Amino acid sequence: MSTVMKPINGAESLISTLVASGVDVAFTNPGTSEMHFVAALGRVEGMRAILCLFEGVVTGMADGYGRMKRAPAATLLHLGPGLAYGLANLHNARRAATPIVNIVGDHATYHAQYDAPLTSDVIGFARPVSSWVHMSMSAKTVAADGARAVQAARVAPGQIATLILPADTAWDEGSGAASALPVAAAATVSPRAVDEAAQLLRNGKRTAILLRGSVLEEASLETAGRIKAQSGARIMCDTIVPRLTRGAGVVEVERVPYFAEQIVDYFKDIEQLILVGAKPPVSFFAYPGKASWCLPEGCKVHYLAHVHEDGPGALDALADALRAPSEPVGRVDLRRPELPQGPLNAYTIGQVIGHFLPDNAIVVDEAATSARGTLKFTAAASRHDHMGLTGGSLGMGIPVASGAAVACPDRKVVCLQGDGGAMYTVQALWTQARENLDVTTVIFNNRAYGILRVELERVGAENPGPKSLSLLDLTNPELDWVSLGRGLGVESSRATTAEELADQFQSAMKGRGPRLIEAVM
Repeated sequence: MSTVMKPINGAESLISTLVASGVDVAFTNPGTSEMHFVAALGRVEGMRAILCLFEGVVTGMADGYGRMKRAPAATLLHLGPGLAYGLANLHNARRAATPIVNIVGDHATYHAQYDAPLTSDVIGFARPVSSWVHMSMSAKTVAADGARAVQAARVAPGQIATLILPADTAWDEGSGAASALPVAAAATVSPRAVDEAAQLLRNGKRTAILLRGSVLEEASLETAGRIKAQSGARIMCDTIVPRLTRGAGVVEVERVPYFAEQIVDYFKDIEQLILVGAKPPVSFFAYPGKASWCLPEGCKVHYLAHVHEDGPGALDALADALRAPSEPVGRVDLRRPELPQGPLNAYTIGQVIGHFLPDNAIVVDEAATSARGTLKFTAAASRHDHMGLTGGSLGMGIPVASGAAVACPDRKVVCLQGDGGAMYTVQALWTQARENLDVTTVIFNNRAYGILRVELERVGAENPGPKSLSLLDLTNPELDWVSLGRGLGVESSRATTAEELADQFQSAMKGRGPRLIEAVM
Protein backbone atom coordinates (compact mmCIF):
# COMPACT_ATOMS: atom_id res chain seq x y z
CA MET A 1 0.00 0.00 0.00
CA SER A 2 1.54 3.27 -1.09
CA THR A 3 1.66 6.31 1.17
CA VAL A 4 0.42 9.58 -0.30
CA MET A 5 2.78 12.40 0.61
CA LYS A 6 1.19 15.68 1.59
CA PRO A 7 2.29 18.45 -0.80
CA ILE A 8 4.82 20.88 0.63
CA ASN A 9 3.66 24.50 0.63
CA GLY A 10 5.60 27.62 -0.24
CA ALA A 11 6.49 28.47 3.36
CA GLU A 12 7.87 25.00 3.98
CA SER A 13 9.83 25.19 0.73
CA LEU A 14 11.31 28.53 1.79
CA ILE A 15 12.33 27.45 5.31
CA SER A 16 13.88 24.24 3.97
CA THR A 17 15.84 26.33 1.46
CA LEU A 18 17.04 28.76 4.13
CA VAL A 19 18.27 25.88 6.29
CA ALA A 20 19.98 24.23 3.30
CA SER A 21 21.67 27.59 2.61
CA GLY A 22 23.04 27.84 6.15
CA VAL A 23 20.42 30.15 7.69
CA ASP A 24 19.26 28.38 10.84
CA VAL A 25 18.03 31.22 13.10
CA ALA A 26 14.95 33.40 12.57
CA PHE A 27 14.17 36.43 14.72
CA THR A 28 10.43 36.93 14.48
CA ASN A 29 7.50 39.24 15.14
CA PRO A 30 4.80 37.76 12.89
CA GLY A 31 1.22 38.73 12.03
CA THR A 32 -1.69 37.24 10.11
CA SER A 33 0.03 37.21 6.72
CA GLU A 34 2.91 35.17 8.17
CA MET A 35 0.88 32.45 9.90
CA HIS A 36 1.69 29.78 7.31
CA PHE A 37 5.40 30.58 7.76
CA VAL A 38 4.92 30.29 11.53
CA ALA A 39 3.18 26.94 11.14
CA ALA A 40 5.92 25.73 8.82
CA LEU A 41 8.55 26.57 11.43
CA GLY A 42 6.97 23.88 13.58
CA ARG A 43 7.17 21.26 10.82
CA VAL A 44 10.55 21.92 9.20
CA GLU A 45 13.60 20.81 11.17
CA GLY A 46 16.72 22.90 11.58
CA MET A 47 15.43 26.47 12.07
CA ARG A 48 15.57 28.08 15.53
CA ALA A 49 12.75 30.61 15.90
CA ILE A 50 13.13 33.43 18.45
CA LEU A 51 10.20 35.66 19.33
CA CYS A 52 10.76 39.39 19.84
CA LEU A 53 8.17 41.86 21.09
CA PHE A 54 9.06 44.66 18.68
CA GLU A 55 10.38 44.70 15.12
CA GLY A 56 13.27 46.98 16.07
CA VAL A 57 14.41 44.20 18.38
CA VAL A 58 14.04 41.66 15.56
CA THR A 59 16.30 43.61 13.21
CA GLY A 60 18.76 44.62 15.95
CA MET A 61 19.18 41.01 17.03
CA ALA A 62 19.77 39.99 13.41
CA ASP A 63 22.44 42.70 13.23
CA GLY A 64 24.26 41.50 16.35
CA TYR A 65 24.02 37.88 15.21
CA GLY A 66 25.37 38.67 11.74
CA ARG A 67 28.26 40.82 12.99
CA MET A 68 29.53 38.01 15.21
CA LYS A 69 28.63 35.00 13.07
CA ARG A 70 29.75 36.53 9.75
CA ALA A 71 26.66 34.82 8.34
CA PRO A 72 23.02 35.88 8.00
CA ALA A 73 20.08 35.17 10.22
CA ALA A 74 16.54 35.58 8.95
CA THR A 75 13.96 38.02 10.22
CA LEU A 76 10.21 37.54 9.97
CA LEU A 77 8.28 40.82 9.78
CA HIS A 78 4.62 41.66 9.29
CA LEU A 79 3.78 43.67 6.17
CA GLY A 80 5.03 47.19 5.46
CA PRO A 81 4.36 48.64 8.93
CA GLY A 82 6.23 45.78 10.60
CA LEU A 83 9.19 46.33 8.32
CA ALA A 84 8.96 50.07 8.98
CA TYR A 85 9.22 49.48 12.74
CA GLY A 86 12.48 47.64 12.08
CA LEU A 87 14.04 50.16 9.68
CA ALA A 88 16.18 52.04 12.22
CA ASN A 89 18.19 48.98 13.18
CA LEU A 90 18.32 47.84 9.56
CA HIS A 91 19.90 51.22 8.86
CA ASN A 92 22.52 50.48 11.52
CA ALA A 93 23.02 46.98 10.08
CA ARG A 94 23.49 48.34 6.56
CA ARG A 95 26.19 50.69 7.84
CA ALA A 96 27.81 47.72 9.57
CA ALA A 97 27.69 45.64 6.35
CA THR A 98 25.82 42.94 8.26
CA PRO A 99 24.39 40.03 6.26
CA ILE A 100 20.64 39.68 6.95
CA VAL A 101 17.79 37.95 5.11
CA ASN A 102 14.49 39.74 5.77
CA ILE A 103 11.30 37.76 5.17
CA VAL A 104 8.42 40.23 5.05
CA GLY A 105 4.88 38.95 4.75
CA ASP A 106 2.36 40.75 2.56
CA HIS A 107 -1.25 40.46 1.51
CA ALA A 108 -2.12 37.65 -0.88
CA THR A 109 -1.42 38.64 -4.46
CA TYR A 110 -5.10 38.73 -5.38
CA HIS A 111 -6.03 40.74 -2.27
CA ALA A 112 -3.76 43.72 -2.98
CA GLN A 113 -6.28 45.20 -5.45
CA TYR A 114 -8.75 45.93 -2.62
CA ASP A 115 -6.46 48.34 -0.74
CA ALA A 116 -7.12 46.80 2.69
CA PRO A 117 -6.03 48.87 5.73
CA LEU A 118 -2.56 47.32 6.00
CA THR A 119 -1.76 47.59 2.31
CA SER A 120 1.46 49.56 1.76
CA ASP A 121 4.44 49.98 -0.52
CA VAL A 122 6.56 47.25 1.08
CA ILE A 123 9.19 47.46 -1.64
CA GLY A 124 9.41 51.22 -1.06
CA PHE A 125 10.00 50.67 2.67
CA ALA A 126 12.61 47.99 2.00
CA ARG A 127 14.69 49.62 -0.72
CA PRO A 128 16.61 52.26 1.32
CA VAL A 129 18.02 49.63 3.72
CA SER A 130 18.35 46.69 1.32
CA SER A 131 20.92 45.84 -1.32
CA TRP A 132 18.56 43.23 -2.80
CA VAL A 133 14.74 43.33 -2.82
CA HIS A 134 12.36 40.88 -4.43
CA MET A 135 8.67 39.99 -4.15
CA SER A 136 7.73 36.35 -4.76
CA MET A 137 4.72 36.00 -7.05
CA SER A 138 4.24 32.22 -6.95
CA ALA A 139 4.66 29.46 -4.38
CA LYS A 140 6.55 27.56 -7.06
CA THR A 141 9.34 30.16 -7.12
CA VAL A 142 9.58 30.91 -3.38
CA ALA A 143 12.34 28.39 -2.73
CA ALA A 144 14.48 29.66 -5.60
CA ASP A 145 13.85 33.23 -4.47
CA GLY A 146 14.97 32.30 -0.95
CA ALA A 147 18.22 30.81 -2.24
CA ARG A 148 18.88 34.01 -4.18
CA ALA A 149 18.16 36.09 -1.07
CA VAL A 150 20.76 34.20 0.96
CA GLN A 151 23.26 34.48 -1.87
CA ALA A 152 22.68 38.25 -2.01
CA ALA A 153 23.06 38.65 1.76
CA ARG A 154 26.42 36.87 1.66
CA VAL A 155 27.93 39.14 -1.00
CA ALA A 156 31.10 40.67 0.48
CA PRO A 157 31.34 42.35 2.88
CA GLY A 158 27.71 41.53 3.80
CA GLN A 159 24.37 42.90 2.64
CA ILE A 160 20.71 43.09 3.59
CA ALA A 161 18.43 41.08 1.33
CA THR A 162 14.66 41.50 1.64
CA LEU A 163 12.28 38.87 0.29
CA ILE A 164 8.60 39.84 0.33
CA LEU A 165 6.29 36.86 0.75
CA PRO A 166 2.60 37.38 -0.20
CA ALA A 167 0.39 35.13 1.91
CA ASP A 168 -0.80 32.93 -0.94
CA THR A 169 2.77 32.17 -2.00
CA ALA A 170 3.25 30.77 1.50
CA TRP A 171 0.11 28.62 1.62
CA ASP A 172 -0.09 27.39 -1.99
CA GLU A 173 1.72 24.24 -3.04
CA GLY A 174 5.44 24.85 -3.39
CA SER A 175 8.25 23.21 -5.27
CA GLY A 176 10.30 21.80 -2.41
CA ALA A 177 13.64 23.09 -1.19
CA ALA A 178 16.08 24.76 -3.57
CA SER A 179 19.80 24.08 -3.38
CA ALA A 180 22.14 26.62 -1.85
CA LEU A 181 23.70 28.94 -4.41
CA PRO A 182 27.44 29.64 -4.63
CA VAL A 183 28.73 32.80 -3.00
CA ALA A 184 31.62 34.65 -4.58
CA ALA A 185 34.61 35.39 -2.39
CA ALA A 186 35.59 38.99 -1.77
CA ALA A 187 37.33 40.48 -4.80
CA THR A 188 41.11 40.34 -4.83
CA VAL A 189 42.78 43.74 -4.81
CA SER A 190 44.86 44.65 -7.82
CA PRO A 191 48.66 44.31 -7.64
CA ARG A 192 48.83 47.94 -8.73
CA ALA A 193 46.92 49.07 -5.62
CA VAL A 194 49.35 47.13 -3.43
CA ASP A 195 52.41 48.50 -5.25
CA GLU A 196 51.18 52.09 -5.00
CA ALA A 197 50.52 51.70 -1.27
CA ALA A 198 54.01 50.28 -0.78
CA GLN A 199 55.51 53.23 -2.67
CA LEU A 200 53.61 55.67 -0.47
CA LEU A 201 54.89 53.96 2.66
CA ARG A 202 58.48 54.26 1.41
CA ASN A 203 58.45 57.94 0.44
CA GLY A 204 59.00 59.32 3.94
CA LYS A 205 55.76 61.29 4.17
CA ARG A 206 53.53 61.19 7.23
CA THR A 207 51.07 58.39 6.51
CA ALA A 208 48.05 56.83 8.20
CA ILE A 209 46.24 53.59 7.35
CA LEU A 210 42.52 53.69 8.10
CA LEU A 211 40.95 50.25 8.63
CA ARG A 212 37.35 49.03 8.64
CA GLY A 213 35.55 45.71 8.35
CA SER A 214 37.18 42.31 8.83
CA VAL A 215 40.67 43.85 8.95
CA LEU A 216 39.82 44.99 12.48
CA GLU A 217 39.95 41.42 13.76
CA GLU A 218 43.04 40.04 15.45
CA ALA A 219 44.89 38.38 12.56
CA SER A 220 44.72 41.44 10.28
CA LEU A 221 45.61 43.77 13.16
CA GLU A 222 48.79 41.68 13.58
CA THR A 223 49.56 42.31 9.91
CA ALA A 224 48.84 46.03 10.31
CA GLY A 225 51.23 46.09 13.27
CA ARG A 226 53.93 44.50 11.09
CA ILE A 227 53.36 47.15 8.42
CA LYS A 228 53.62 49.85 11.08
CA ALA A 229 56.87 48.32 12.36
CA GLN A 230 58.37 48.55 8.88
CA SER A 231 56.97 51.90 7.74
CA GLY A 232 56.12 53.93 10.83
CA ALA A 233 52.59 54.55 9.53
CA ARG A 234 49.85 55.20 12.05
CA ILE A 235 47.14 52.53 12.21
CA MET A 236 43.61 53.88 12.74
CA CYS A 237 39.95 52.93 12.71
CA ASP A 238 36.77 54.97 12.44
CA THR A 239 35.12 56.49 15.50
CA ILE A 240 32.45 53.78 15.42
CA VAL A 241 33.06 50.41 13.80
CA PRO A 242 30.97 47.27 13.36
CA ARG A 243 33.43 45.06 15.22
CA LEU A 244 36.92 45.58 16.63
CA THR A 245 39.12 43.09 18.47
CA ARG A 246 41.00 44.86 21.25
CA GLY A 247 42.62 44.37 24.64
CA ALA A 248 45.46 42.23 25.95
CA GLY A 249 47.61 40.56 23.31
CA VAL A 250 46.02 42.45 20.40
CA VAL A 251 47.71 45.14 18.30
CA GLU A 252 46.24 48.48 19.32
CA VAL A 253 44.61 50.70 16.72
CA GLU A 254 44.02 54.42 17.11
CA ARG A 255 40.38 55.50 17.09
CA VAL A 256 39.44 58.63 15.12
CA PRO A 257 37.66 61.11 17.44
CA TYR A 258 33.99 62.00 17.11
CA PHE A 259 33.61 65.76 16.71
CA ALA A 260 34.49 67.55 13.46
CA GLU A 261 37.10 69.93 14.86
CA GLN A 262 38.75 67.03 16.71
CA ILE A 263 38.97 65.01 13.49
CA VAL A 264 40.48 67.98 11.64
CA ASP A 265 43.11 68.40 14.35
CA TYR A 266 43.75 64.64 14.45
CA PHE A 267 44.62 64.51 10.75
CA LYS A 268 46.29 67.92 10.42
CA ASP A 269 49.78 66.49 9.97
CA ILE A 270 48.79 63.52 7.78
CA GLU A 271 50.07 63.84 4.21
CA GLN A 272 48.88 60.44 2.93
CA LEU A 273 45.91 58.28 3.90
CA ILE A 274 45.64 54.64 2.84
CA LEU A 275 42.14 53.18 3.10
CA VAL A 276 41.41 49.50 3.72
CA GLY A 277 37.66 48.88 3.63
CA ALA A 278 37.11 52.42 4.89
CA LYS A 279 36.04 55.80 3.57
CA PRO A 280 37.74 59.17 4.15
CA PRO A 281 36.77 60.73 7.50
CA VAL A 282 33.91 63.22 7.55
CA SER A 283 31.93 64.96 10.27
CA PHE A 284 28.86 63.14 11.59
CA PHE A 285 26.80 66.32 11.15
CA ALA A 286 27.16 69.75 9.61
CA TYR A 287 27.95 72.49 12.13
CA PRO A 288 28.03 76.24 11.48
CA GLY A 289 31.61 77.28 10.81
CA LYS A 290 33.04 73.76 11.07
CA ALA A 291 34.37 71.42 8.40
CA SER A 292 32.45 68.51 6.92
CA TRP A 293 35.46 67.08 5.02
CA CYS A 294 38.08 66.57 7.70
CA LEU A 295 41.32 65.81 5.84
CA PRO A 296 43.91 68.57 5.34
CA GLU A 297 44.19 70.17 1.92
CA GLY A 298 46.59 68.26 -0.28
CA CYS A 299 46.38 64.99 1.65
CA LYS A 300 46.68 62.12 -0.85
CA VAL A 301 44.02 59.41 -0.46
CA HIS A 302 44.79 55.91 -1.73
CA TYR A 303 42.36 52.98 -1.74
CA LEU A 304 44.29 49.82 -1.01
CA ALA A 305 41.04 47.84 -0.68
CA HIS A 306 37.48 48.97 -1.34
CA VAL A 307 34.68 47.69 0.88
CA HIS A 308 33.84 44.79 -1.48
CA GLU A 309 37.45 43.68 -1.75
CA ASP A 310 39.57 41.33 0.34
CA GLY A 311 41.01 43.64 2.98
CA PRO A 312 42.91 40.96 4.95
CA GLY A 313 44.47 39.69 1.74
CA ALA A 314 45.41 43.24 0.76
CA LEU A 315 47.21 43.82 4.06
CA ASP A 316 49.05 40.50 3.71
CA ALA A 317 50.17 41.47 0.21
CA LEU A 318 51.27 44.91 1.40
CA ALA A 319 53.28 43.42 4.27
CA ASP A 320 55.01 41.10 1.79
CA ALA A 321 55.73 43.97 -0.60
CA LEU A 322 57.32 45.96 2.24
CA ARG A 323 59.19 42.92 3.58
CA ALA A 324 57.70 43.70 6.95
CA PRO A 325 59.14 41.97 10.02
CA SER A 326 57.40 38.89 11.40
CA GLU A 327 56.62 40.59 14.72
CA PRO A 328 54.26 43.57 14.95
CA VAL A 329 54.57 46.65 17.09
CA GLY A 330 51.76 47.83 19.30
CA ARG A 331 50.58 44.65 21.02
CA VAL A 332 48.80 45.55 24.23
CA ASP A 333 49.95 44.20 27.59
CA LEU A 334 47.24 43.27 30.08
CA ARG A 335 46.67 46.17 32.49
CA ARG A 336 43.48 45.84 34.48
CA PRO A 337 42.52 49.17 36.05
CA GLU A 338 42.45 49.54 39.81
CA LEU A 339 39.03 49.43 41.39
CA PRO A 340 37.71 52.92 42.20
CA GLN A 341 35.76 54.11 45.20
CA GLY A 342 32.96 56.58 45.68
CA PRO A 343 30.44 58.08 43.24
CA LEU A 344 29.75 56.70 39.80
CA ASN A 345 30.67 58.56 36.63
CA ALA A 346 31.76 57.56 33.14
CA TYR A 347 35.32 56.88 34.33
CA THR A 348 34.66 54.98 37.55
CA ILE A 349 32.14 52.78 35.71
CA GLY A 350 34.77 52.17 33.04
CA GLN A 351 37.34 51.18 35.68
CA VAL A 352 34.99 48.59 37.19
CA ILE A 353 34.11 47.09 33.81
CA GLY A 354 37.73 47.03 32.67
CA HIS A 355 38.81 45.35 35.90
CA PHE A 356 36.33 42.46 35.74
CA LEU A 357 35.82 42.03 31.99
CA PRO A 358 36.48 38.34 31.24
CA ASP A 359 38.64 37.07 28.42
CA ASN A 360 36.93 36.71 25.02
CA ALA A 361 33.94 38.81 26.00
CA ILE A 362 31.77 40.68 23.51
CA VAL A 363 31.15 44.34 24.37
CA VAL A 364 28.24 46.13 22.69
CA ASP A 365 28.48 49.88 23.19
CA GLU A 366 25.59 52.33 23.01
CA ALA A 367 26.66 54.33 26.03
CA ALA A 368 26.91 57.55 23.95
CA THR A 369 28.35 60.40 26.05
CA SER A 370 29.23 57.95 28.84
CA ALA A 371 31.33 55.68 26.59
CA ARG A 372 34.61 57.54 27.02
CA GLY A 373 35.37 55.90 30.36
CA THR A 374 34.82 52.33 29.26
CA LEU A 375 36.76 52.87 26.01
CA LYS A 376 39.70 54.16 28.04
CA PHE A 377 39.73 51.51 30.75
CA THR A 378 39.03 48.48 28.58
CA ALA A 379 41.79 49.29 26.06
CA ALA A 380 44.26 47.09 27.98
CA ALA A 381 41.71 44.83 29.65
CA SER A 382 41.20 41.19 28.71
CA ARG A 383 40.88 40.49 24.99
CA HIS A 384 37.38 41.21 23.68
CA ASP A 385 35.36 42.21 20.61
CA HIS A 386 33.80 45.67 20.66
CA MET A 387 30.74 46.61 18.56
CA GLY A 388 29.40 50.13 18.11
CA LEU A 389 26.45 52.17 16.88
CA THR A 390 27.44 52.17 13.21
CA GLY A 391 24.47 54.04 11.76
CA GLY A 392 23.91 56.43 14.67
CA SER A 393 20.28 55.35 15.11
CA LEU A 394 19.52 54.81 18.80
CA GLY A 395 18.10 51.55 20.07
CA MET A 396 20.72 49.06 18.87
CA GLY A 397 22.49 48.22 22.13
CA ILE A 398 20.29 45.70 23.92
CA PRO A 399 19.08 43.96 20.72
CA VAL A 400 22.55 43.74 19.15
CA ALA A 401 23.92 42.31 22.41
CA SER A 402 21.08 39.79 22.46
CA GLY A 403 21.77 38.71 18.87
CA ALA A 404 25.48 38.39 19.63
CA ALA A 405 24.64 36.08 22.54
CA VAL A 406 22.60 33.87 20.20
CA ALA A 407 25.51 33.72 17.76
CA CYS A 408 28.15 33.08 20.46
CA PRO A 409 26.48 31.29 23.39
CA ASP A 410 29.85 30.37 24.92
CA ARG A 411 30.98 33.99 25.25
CA LYS A 412 30.02 36.56 27.88
CA VAL A 413 28.23 39.56 26.37
CA VAL A 414 28.33 42.96 28.07
CA CYS A 415 26.00 45.70 26.86
CA LEU A 416 26.96 49.28 27.73
CA GLN A 417 23.71 51.15 27.31
CA GLY A 418 22.66 54.77 27.77
CA ASP A 419 19.30 55.19 29.49
CA GLY A 420 17.75 57.22 26.66
CA GLY A 421 18.69 54.78 23.91
CA ALA A 422 17.62 51.82 26.03
CA MET A 423 13.99 52.91 26.00
CA TYR A 424 13.81 52.53 22.20
CA THR A 425 14.11 48.74 22.35
CA VAL A 426 13.77 47.77 26.02
CA GLN A 427 11.57 44.85 24.90
CA ALA A 428 14.77 42.95 24.03
CA LEU A 429 15.21 42.23 27.74
CA TRP A 430 12.12 39.99 27.57
CA THR A 431 13.68 37.96 24.76
CA GLN A 432 16.90 37.68 26.79
CA ALA A 433 14.89 36.20 29.64
CA ARG A 434 12.85 33.90 27.40
CA GLU A 435 15.97 32.52 25.66
CA ASN A 436 18.20 32.67 28.78
CA LEU A 437 20.82 34.70 26.93
CA ASP A 438 24.09 35.38 28.72
CA VAL A 439 24.00 39.18 28.52
CA THR A 440 24.83 41.66 31.26
CA THR A 441 23.34 45.07 30.51
CA VAL A 442 24.81 48.08 32.32
CA ILE A 443 22.44 51.05 32.12
CA PHE A 444 24.30 54.37 32.34
CA ASN A 445 21.56 56.32 34.09
CA ASN A 446 22.33 60.02 33.76
CA ARG A 447 18.61 60.81 33.43
CA ALA A 448 19.08 62.73 30.18
CA TYR A 449 19.65 62.60 26.46
CA GLY A 450 23.23 63.61 27.22
CA ILE A 451 24.48 63.68 23.64
CA LEU A 452 21.69 66.06 22.63
CA ARG A 453 22.66 68.47 25.39
CA VAL A 454 26.12 68.57 23.83
CA GLU A 455 24.76 68.94 20.30
CA LEU A 456 22.38 71.74 21.30
CA GLU A 457 25.39 73.88 22.13
CA ARG A 458 27.50 72.72 19.20
CA VAL A 459 25.00 73.62 16.48
CA GLY A 460 24.81 77.15 17.79
CA ALA A 461 21.23 77.08 19.05
CA GLU A 462 21.29 80.10 21.34
CA ASN A 463 19.54 80.73 24.66
CA PRO A 464 17.49 77.55 25.05
CA GLY A 465 14.87 78.10 27.72
CA PRO A 466 13.38 75.68 30.25
CA LYS A 467 10.88 74.34 27.70
CA SER A 468 13.66 73.46 25.26
CA LEU A 469 15.89 71.91 27.91
CA SER A 470 12.99 69.81 29.21
CA LEU A 471 12.96 67.97 25.87
CA LEU A 472 16.41 66.57 26.68
CA ASP A 473 15.60 65.61 30.28
CA LEU A 474 14.56 62.12 31.44
CA THR A 475 13.29 63.05 34.91
CA ASN A 476 9.70 63.81 35.79
CA PRO A 477 9.21 60.91 36.11
CA GLU A 478 12.56 59.18 36.55
CA LEU A 479 12.95 55.79 34.89
CA ASP A 480 13.12 52.92 37.38
CA TRP A 481 15.40 50.46 35.61
CA VAL A 482 15.31 47.82 38.32
CA SER A 483 11.53 47.63 38.05
CA LEU A 484 11.66 47.72 34.25
CA GLY A 485 14.19 44.91 34.10
CA ARG A 486 12.39 42.72 36.60
CA GLY A 487 9.08 43.36 34.88
CA LEU A 488 10.60 41.93 31.68
CA GLY A 489 11.96 38.87 33.48
CA VAL A 490 15.62 39.89 33.96
CA GLU A 491 17.41 39.84 37.31
CA SER A 492 18.08 43.51 38.02
CA SER A 493 19.90 45.64 40.59
CA ARG A 494 20.92 49.25 41.18
CA ALA A 495 24.39 50.58 41.96
CA THR A 496 24.98 54.11 43.26
CA THR A 497 28.66 53.75 44.21
CA ALA A 498 31.71 52.18 42.61
CA GLU A 499 31.82 49.62 45.40
CA GLU A 500 28.24 48.53 44.73
CA LEU A 501 28.84 48.34 41.00
CA ALA A 502 31.98 46.25 41.54
CA ASP A 503 30.09 43.70 43.64
CA GLN A 504 27.20 43.46 41.18
CA PHE A 505 29.26 43.40 37.99
CA GLN A 506 31.70 40.82 39.36
CA SER A 507 28.75 38.62 40.32
CA ALA A 508 27.28 38.96 36.83
CA MET A 509 30.59 38.03 35.20
CA LYS A 510 30.81 34.87 37.33
CA GLY A 511 27.22 33.83 36.64
CA ARG A 512 25.27 33.02 33.50
CA GLY A 513 22.04 34.31 32.05
CA PRO A 514 20.61 37.81 31.63
CA ARG A 515 21.40 40.49 34.20
CA LEU A 516 20.70 44.23 34.32
CA ILE A 517 22.64 46.69 36.46
CA GLU A 518 21.45 50.27 36.71
CA ALA A 519 24.50 52.47 37.30
CA VAL A 520 23.21 55.76 38.72
CA MET A 521 25.52 58.60 37.72
